[in-house]
Amino acid sequence: MYLFIPGRHHILTDFQFKYLYKLVNTGLHGVKDVNGEALPHHEPVEAIIFAVTSANHAGTKRNPIPFYLRAMMIQEFSKDLPVPCYVYGIDDVGVLENFAAYTLKQVKHQSDQALQLSPENTLVVCSTPVMNMYEAIGFKILPAELQDRKTQKFHAPLPWDIVDLIASNHAWESDDEIIDKLHISSYKLWKNYKLGQKVQIILNDPIIGDDGDITESRDYGSYVRQMDEIAEIKYKDTAAYIQPGKIGDIGCAVGSWLKQASEDPKLRESDFYGIEVARQLFDICNQRKHNGEFGNPNVFFAQKNAVTSLVFEDSSMNTIHTSSLTHEIESYGSRADLLSFIKNRYKELEMGGVWINRDVIGPEDGNTMVYMQLNPTDGRNDDFEKEFDNTTVLCDYLNGLSTFARFKRFAKDFRKHENDQILYETKTIAGETYIHLKLKDAAEYMLTKDYTDNWQSEMHERFCFWSITDWKQNLEEAGFRIEESSNAYTNPWIAQNRFEGKVKLFIQEDGKLKELPHPPTNALIVARKVG
Repeated sequence: MYLFIPGRHHILTDFQFKYLYKLVNTGLHGVKDVNGEALPHHEPVEAIIFAVTSANHAGTKRNPIPFYLRAMMIQEFSKDLPVPCYVYGIDDVGVLENFAAYTLKQVKHQSDQALQLSPENTLVVCSTPVMNMYEAIGFKILPAELQDRKTQKFHAPLPWDIVDLIASNHAWESDDEIIDKLHISSYKLWKNYKLGQKVQIILNDPIIGDDGDITESRDYGSYVRQMDEIAEIKYKDTAAYIQPGKIGDIGCAVGSWLKQASEDPKLRESDFYGIEVARQLFDICNQRKHNGEFGNPNVFFAQKNAVTSLVFEDSSMNTIHTSSLTHEIESYGSRADLLSFIKNRYKELEMGGVWINRDVIGPEDGNTMVYMQLNPTDGRNDDFEKEFDNTTVLCDYLNGLSTFARFKRFAKDFRKHENDQILYETKTIAGETYIHLKLKDAAEYMLTKDYTDNWQSEMHERFCFWSITDWKQNLEEAGFRIEESSNAYTNPWIAQNRFEGKVKLFIQEDGKLKELPHPPTNALIVARKVG
């Protein structure tokens, strides 16, 4: 008879050890399942199998601890149990209706067919709703912490309850209430590897979602293609300012900029560090390194969040690069998060080091009221509010709208969930229709309107919160000196392909409308640490 324990296993408890030890030592006679029924099996327990789910996830709110540490914890936990214990990592495969059967197949495969678990030879130890999947395919469930299934009353706290306690207690290592619940194996490993601090940072992070991404609505296939397509242009824009030595790319996405830098002969003696918090992108970076796609072997990746803490050692970096990142911090976090991010980059640079920041930008005097004229003839003008679950269908639908109708859809969707929508009025002047709104809000639409393949994600993001002057002021307050090469500019391709013939901006002067130049689209800011 086997005991099978599926779960994420970030912590192991004293209750779990005593529960398993008793089952192994005293046998299964008289033991009742989760429904209060006596077990028909009286065979002794031969082995215990731990299935560690989401083994390919780490650094996320659901799975802050990497698999290798979870496996070490289980092996240390198991050494005093009188039967063999086995640990198998089960990768996350998304929503899978028969995940229980998949897990059992993985154990069979990873054990080279030695462990063929079935309802006849296996009891599942589980106190969470996961039990339902195994019960549905015939397995008997031993309830562990669960005292009463109907009332959801428990004998002892679940392991994740203790993780939550640690996440809110910086003095957890000396807190008897927590220590008494932990098995010594977990206490030692969490203390030695400083997992309490790691978990506190991850679980209390205001920006990152449960599965390690900033937004759940991003189409990664589209996103990766976009990053690779413009990598060479981005690198050429920034190459002149890179200082050799230790070079970091924060928010490195799929490593496209680092790939260009690692192939630059001028940087052949440098070390390169990619920081990416989104699990999907971090996995791609490591796969690319495994494939040998980088021109320098000294390329390293880490999954960290640069907002809440330092990601490099204090005063250690020669160059830090960020691209299309700071607007996401403002959008998904807060202004305080952005200011914290700036301070952290200052701390990480050595004296004289540079932070190269490339991102979208807002116009100067963004609160000025302007009149925006939009083309109503380049698409459909009705039915702009239709909803779709499929992003591809939504993209085709949005592409069929006129520039004027797409603005109406933009105004409906933009930052609706953040309660941060734009305000506007429709006005008619000399027989022409205009949208009357703030200049920065007009620029938001102009910069965002063509991202129809990632519309649901882009509707959360503010591009035009700061002008180049605002950026310079906040960087200087943090101690940076802004290099003269820093500038905001209007991308000619964007102006020609996305603005011309589609949108014009006007300001009213002396009772007449005066046309304005296109707003800036991007900024390249080189900030040097000078003290």
